[in-house]
Amino acid sequence: MAGPRPTGATTALSNAKMNRRSLLDGALALGGGVAGSLLLPGWAHSQPSHRHHGAAAGTGILSGEDIALDIARTSFTLRGRTAHAVTVNGTLPAPLIRLREGQDVRIAVTNHLDEDSSIHWHGLLLPFQMDGVPGISFPGIHPHETYVYEFPVRQAGTYWYHSHSGLQEAVGLYGPMVIDPAHHDPVQFDREHVIVLSDWSFMHPHAIMRKLKQQPDYFNYQQQTLAGLLSGNAMNAAERAKWGKMRMMPSDIADVTGATYSYLINGQGPDANWTGLFDPGERVRLRIINASAMTIFNLRIPGLPMVVVNADGENVHPVETDEIQIGVAETYDVVVAPEARAYTVFAESMDRSGFARGTLSPKPGMSAPVPPLRERPTLTMRDMGMGAMAGMDHGSMKHSMRDGANAPGVKLNAGVDMIAPLPVDRMGDRGLGLDNVDHRVLVYTDLQSLESNPDARKLSREIEIHLTGNMERYMWSFDGQRFSEQVEPIRFARNERVRVKLVNDTMMMHPIHLHGHFFELVNGHRGRQPRKHTVNVMPGGFVRFDLTADAPGDWAFHCHLLMHMHAGMFNIVTVRPLDGGDA
Repeated sequence: MAGPRPTGATTALSNAKMNRRSLLDGALALGGGVAGSLLLPGWAHSQPSHRHHGAAAGTGILSGEDIALDIARTSFTLRGRTAHAVTVNGTLPAPLIRLREGQDVRIAVTNHLDEDSSIHWHGLLLPFQMDGVPGISFPGIHPHETYVYEFPVRQAGTYWYHSHSGLQEAVGLYGPMVIDPAHHDPVQFDREHVIVLSDWSFMHPHAIMRKLKQQPDYFNYQQQTLAGLLSGNAMNAAERAKWGKMRMMPSDIADVTGATYSYLINGQGPDANWTGLFDPGERVRLRIINASAMTIFNLRIPGLPMVVVNADGENVHPVETDEIQIGVAETYDVVVAPEARAYTVFAESMDRSGFARGTLSPKPGMSAPVPPLRERPTLTMRDMGMGAMAGMDHGSMKHSMRDGANAPGVKLNAGVDMIAPLPVDRMGDRGLGLDNVDHRVLVYTDLQSLESNPDARKLSREIEIHLTGNMERYMWSFDGQRFSEQVEPIRFARNERVRVKLVNDTMMMHPIHLHGHFFELVNGHRGRQPRKHTVNVMPGGFVRFDLTADAPGDWAFHCHLLMHMHAGMFNIVTVRPLDGGDA
């Protein structure tokens, strides 16, 4: 059993000042209001005006070698409405866990629920028995029992943790984790703020899933109207009819929308105006985590360029941008150099049905203009994997989309409504709805690892995995097979070097996550490909990554859109032999 909850954390600080140009050049230095909820941990409140040198008692920051977490149901209030959340230590989000690279940690998790629970340490490299996925790496934490996770901390960076049981993640069981480097941090900054993006609905997630099964567009309140059809900015009636014959909706960007979701920053709605304070002249590091269940966000800070220095916990060469499309379960660290005024932190849902909002400010109580929601995007032929077939007869096109000629490994069945005829590499694309914005948008091809990739061996083979689904039936799968159908696991030999190609045959964006490993995105930066654990795969496109299967055991591999995972887009990656030569 773990000991008392320790508090205390160390944050690396620097006194250097810089202007916008030196921010880009020096971000990586080699060598050297009413919250709307009564459950906020101290770290998630509007931040103090002094520099943050450590975690004081009562801040909701846990560190040390022994940590205790309690999972329970607690009332959660937002905008005057109250429901039950699943919380850790009584807060939403959960406490910030702050560790140091090279230490050992024991985390005792007690489940006070009347159902099984679990915690998965998202992005951490650890023994598979400690990964926290019931039925795969351990049996789960039974009601009113305690499970002790124990593992060495092998990395630094920004990560998070969440339940992998049922749909508990959607009702509050998630929290941030920051691991400080053992020695020198190449990122120079004076202050930091952790920003956890999430979504919240007063409709229970099981009810949301039932609605999607009965009517997949139930939450899509942004479908085209007659007025839209008559405007010059919409499809004409003939084009709409052709889409209708294919049972596809160009406005189907997100399954669950602002029709039921409120979008939160650190557990607070837009009206609460979470505020991160700074002193003018400081470099401020923002550790941004998308801990939502179903929402991909477009994040920007109008008037304030962001320098991306870390992706999924791994340092990257600094790249300046104005907007980031951040998939569910991705993390990005950015460094900003604000002037003596307020700035709006604006996280717009990808379908533009709502937003999370906070403020960076030199003084409490300040705010900046909140941008209006932009026009909702629509899908194109490119998003269906057939941008080069725009002039093709739609009857023939539909047959081509379903015959599986380009996907011989896919099992065609009622759960597969299309196969993309001409998928293309879309890692250089800006993201859905961002093609025509008049500022810079981060793309995967911008990312370059700060350090050389650790494994330069020749690849042994390439495998292709198709992301498949049937939106009308709300069925999601890999290669046409849902996890409930007892699919064969994806098998790798231990230390095998392999290339994986993910082909998205659906009209939806899918953030795909592999447990226990980092993979290198094949994005043109040979030898310095960015290392990630989660990647957004755009509709009608593909991504490729190189993987060294150096972690023996059984690992979850899934779409991190929670409803997609539970509807079947999940499998097991098994790496053998285990330690000791066991098969």
